[in-house]
Amino acid sequence: QVQLVESGGGLVQAGGSLRLSCAASGSIFSIDGMGWYRQAPGKQRELVATITSGGMTNYADSVNGRFTISRDNAKNTVYLQINSLQPEDTAIYYCNADVRTRDVRTTVVRGYRYWGPGTQVTVSS
Repeated sequence: QVQLVESGGGLVQAGGSLRLSCAASGSIFSIDGMGWYRQAPGKQRELVATITSGGMTNYADSVNGRFTISRDNAKNTVYLQINSLQPEDTAIYYCNADVRTRDVRTTVVRGYRYWGPGTQVTVSS
């Protein structure tokens, strides 16, 4: 019922920049927090950044100052601007969203965290 799709990944040289996007679609009543995570080869998935519906942000120490998370609530989309990319930033980047859906018949509202399939970011040295 709800889908998240990331875009904007690719191959970039060290020092370069990318802008990732993640659009949520489907039977959305509202979206609370949204975020970005990444998983490098052989490592666990880790938090990159989060943003509340009101725009409050939080970043992992490893990316603070280089990455900027933002969102367009009207488009149900979250962005991640990545600057000064380093080879250690190579990973699959996943977005998530805490989505509330409302049952049309019962009007009951439920919340669930959805994830996108991920987008590959590769940084060459």
